Amino acid sequence: MIYLDNAATTQPSRALIDIYQRLESDFFANANSNHLAGRNAEKYLSKARATILESLGVEMSHRAIFVSSATEANNLALKGFALKYQNRGKHIIVSNIEHPSVYESVMQLRDQFGFEVTVLNVNHKGQVRPEDVRTALKKTTIIVSIIAVNNEIGSISPIKDIADIVHQHSKAVLHVDTTQAIGKVSLPYKDIDMFCVSGHKINALKGSGALVIKKTIDLLPLLSGGNQEFGLRSSTISIALAYTLAIATKEAIYNQQKATINVTSLYSYIRSHFAKRNNVVINSPSNGSPYIFNFSLTDKKTSVIVEALSNEGIMVSSISACHQKLTTSSYVVKALGRSEELANNTMRISFDKMTKLEDIQAFIKAFEAVVARIRT
Repeated sequence: MIYLDNAATTQPSRALIDIYQRLESDFFANANSNHLAGRNAEKYLSKARATILESLGVEMSHRAIFVSSATEANNLALKGFALKYQNRGKHIIVSNIEHPSVYESVMQLRDQFGFEVTVLNVNHKGQVRPEDVRTALKKTTIIVSIIAVNNEIGSISPIKDIADIVHQHSKAVLHVDTTQAIGKVSLPYKDIDMFCVSGHKINALKGSGALVIKKTIDLLPLLSGGNQEFGLRSSTISIALAYTLAIATKEAIYNQQKATINVTSLYSYIRSHFAKRNNVVINSPSNGSPYIFNFSLTDKKTSVIVEALSNEGIMVSSISACHQKLTTSSYVVKALGRSEELANNTMRISFDKMTKLEDIQAFIKAFEAVVARIRT
């Protein structure tokens, strides 16, 4: 199998699977228990928390809350902060290319709790303009939420500039969905008030994640119970999941430069190939993340091609896995000003640090063969 759908999920590291199995067997005790086994489990949990913060360079300013996924992290950050501090104001700013876990959370706050939401349009490259953020800010703005790297097209918004504007011109906090950025794109994590880490996007295991927030921030818990995770997220934490997430985060940050050099060469190779095709419209900006390449076909259904490639052992996607069961049209591609037809016929190839040139060459060869076969 050639797997080129890494923006949806990555293959777990064999080494991390082995570590997970050992820790789940040896340190299964509840880290909150007041006995030796519990205290030993707590040591691993504390080490995991410290490793994540140190790897991201925010050990002095932030704290990490272990959760089950980036989706949970985004929900906890947005709803937890908005409901906790709604007396300060009820205005939220987001972009029109946010991940559903962000956009739907904000829409729920609007529809069920009376918050006002401003949705910013991105430019033709899929980037949020800092000046648009500045214009949208109000005295009642309490959250600005901007995705760092879009999961469909790989566009990168200028987070540093946006952070400066938010902090200089308002009392709002900046929440950033960093799911596709950790270990791939450098970000000013110290300047971000709330952001997330997703284990299965960095070769760790599904069910592992973290919400990283500044120490000065409090949240209204969405889960009530045992008062774990600073009282912000009740549930018994899997030591094995937390620890392997920490290792994956450390490795992703440490290997970021080397991995990105390799992936950038693959991205350039595939982009140059498809740029030559008359029936292709490239949706990914040239200055976006090299880990995501998205294009539309003008004359064929990409869903048919994706299925044909899958039957040949090559895995790519025609739309984000986060909402492909609900729709066939990409709202992100439409946000770029593309037509409904182009938004209905997208294909995303997403890379991992283990992706090889031979994988890309095999994909291109199979793609060309499938397209030729469909035409006949």
